[in-house]
Amino acid sequence: MKYIAAIDQGTTSTRCIIFDFFGEIVCFDQQEHEQIYPQPGWVEHDALQIWERTESVISGALTKGSISVDQVAAVGITNQRETALVWDKTTGKPVFNAIVWQDTRTDKICNQLGEDGGQDRFRLKTGLPLATYFSGPKVKWILDNVPGVREKAEKGDILFGNIDTWLIWNLTGGVNGGVHVTDVTNASRTLCMNLETLDWDAEILSILGIPQSMLPKICSSSEVYGTVSQGPLKGVPVAGDLGDQQAALFGQTCTQPGDAKNTYGTGCFMLLNTGNKIVQSENGLLTTVGYKLGDQPAVYALEGSIAITGALVQWLRDNLGIIRNSAEVETLAKSVEDSGGIYFVPAFSGLFAPYWRSDARGVIVGLTRYINKGHIARAVLDATAYQTREVLDAMNKDSGVPLSSLKVDGGMVYNETLMQFQADILGVDVIRPKVAETTALGAAYAAGLAVGVWEKVDDLKENWQQDVCWSPALKEETREKLYRGWKKAVTRTFDWVE
Repeated sequence: MKYIAAIDQGTTSTRCIIFDFFGEIVCFDQQEHEQIYPQPGWVEHDALQIWERTESVISGALTKGSISVDQVAAVGITNQRETALVWDKTTGKPVFNAIVWQDTRTDKICNQLGEDGGQDRFRLKTGLPLATYFSGPKVKWILDNVPGVREKAEKGDILFGNIDTWLIWNLTGGVNGGVHVTDVTNASRTLCMNLETLDWDAEILSILGIPQSMLPKICSSSEVYGTVSQGPLKGVPVAGDLGDQQAALFGQTCTQPGDAKNTYGTGCFMLLNTGNKIVQSENGLLTTVGYKLGDQPAVYALEGSIAITGALVQWLRDNLGIIRNSAEVETLAKSVEDSGGIYFVPAFSGLFAPYWRSDARGVIVGLTRYINKGHIARAVLDATAYQTREVLDAMNKDSGVPLSSLKVDGGMVYNETLMQFQADILGVDVIRPKVAETTALGAAYAAGLAVGVWEKVDDLKENWQQDVCWSPALKEETREKLYRGWKKAVTRTFDWVE
């Protein structure tokens, strides 16, 4: 039997997961990496540390599964999107730490860009508003603020990529002929790619002051980009590349227009397949590329991006010390009947969909002497469900097709309290598949399709199996009253940063 390796490079950790033909996990290894906060609103990663951890988890997974290199048909990459890295192609060293998608340092750049044409200045071409979230303004910040980099970039000595590009470049040789590529899904998150042409937009690059020579070649999500040049996977084709949320859409086999999924990770991301049609959002969602298989037409999606969900649980653990590990949040939340009337709006990096307010900051509202840490834990879980409801409402308006159920995946879907409240506040069934690691699975599927392990997308659908379904149990009147309270709480976050 041939296996497929998937490297899942996330915001807080890197994993290598080995899948079999049936989409089942054979073995995996995982390591966290450091979160660097130089000042409020700034979030960075050490890209060399990420590369070292990637090499380590590849070895770890193969060792745990007793799998030899000749049993691995291909490797697929999936990655935290919008996290921007700029490096010197002659030394292979980053010129600055990777600037993470949550980082808000580019708010002045985005505001300046918006002075001519507003927040939607580039939306028709890119499907995206001007926001600190995306890679392009981060690259501009590095070119403007790190001495000597712009001069080197103009000479052609500097490369840019999201983390997928960095990993593929290193896997395929790095300074010794590494392949400098990205796929359409990652490119669509830079604010520099034209959705129609699926290529870099010269006008936007000129406005941002980014030399085109820095940018990777844009490829499909499923093709052989190159082969691994050294290490335990030497000689294996690198054949799949998808941003993490698009990978989860593909891993959930949401391949028909109208299919949707929600991933619960550091942030929360709901994607709706819109087929080969570019649907511009009227309700604060992003228009993005869902995936592109080889030379087939691109499949597009609407996306609702929420910055802080699982990260809020980590904040309870790391910043407040209320819990010792993330799993304890459910036990603590179940020690009370409900949130006691409080709402926690985690606008730590501003608000993403559907508001796009970089001036917002987090609040807890409704506090009384009655509130204890159990209520805070419950409000933390409820915040994820409420934010998802806001995105679902926007998606229903944009698509005109009310969702009848929601496929879910990611680390938080094992929290039964959250999943039940999610069904309650949405008013639709919430369905978890047997293999909830759908992000890595999507990358594995893309790589396997490219090398013929699977022949067609329909083969993948046969692997999908339901594990648990949560159905709504709240009365309509209660659901809407709770949701009105949430909407009121969100308004309290606005205009905090002047």
